Amino acid sequence: MSAGAVASFLVLVMAGGAYAAEARVPPQNAKKLSEIIAKVEQRQDFQYVGEVDWEDGAYEVTYYTTDHAKVEMKFDPVTGEPKTLR
Repeated sequence: MSAGAVASFLVLVMAGGAYAAEARVPPQNAKKLSEIIAKVEQRQDFQYVGEVDWEDGAYEVTYYTTDHAKVEMKFDPVTGEPKTLR
């Protein structure tokens, strides 16, 4: 493989990594995560938050209820409103 081909490959790999990193960050106008978690904590029978992830442009929150049920929800980062899980 030529040096030019290797250099082109490295540029593509590094650019793809930068794009992937940007996609993993909530938008500038997103609600604070603490506001979204506060909404979750107010839900009926809430006991504790198990996990919070940022994936596919939404916050994914897993929490447990007082009867030990596992609940998974997605939240729009800008409105803070629940989204349909897919």
